[in-house]
Amino acid sequence: MADTVERLLALVASKGLTVFAVIDHSGAAAGAGLTLRDTKVVIFGSPQAGTPVMQKAPLAALDLPLKVLIWADGSQTKVSYTAPSALAARYGLSPELSTRLGGIDALTDALVAW
Repeated sequence: MADTVERLLALVASKGLTVFAVIDHSGAAAGAGLTLRDTKVVIFGSPQAGTPVMQKAPLAALDLPLKVLIWADGSQTKVSYTAPSALAARYGLSPELSTRLGGIDALTDALVAW
């Protein structure tokens, strides 16, 4: 888990993107005396990519910046995110605007191939 989060952070940095937050859901749960499988969300993006999307579709701000969920499933680490095509459909984005969100696919592909 920790290695996967660190690899994603390195990939995001290598692309010149901004990491806005790493949310440690399992750590917060433990702090409240609760148990949750290792679960973290990395929130990242680029104002140059996301701003035009939000200008055209203000509600897209509910899903931007982009997020990747990294979670433990038994002995496996899994990586999940909302596909850019789903976001484009949700907000009626043009092909030009939807390509601005497509970089997440390349990042996650590189992450799982590492």
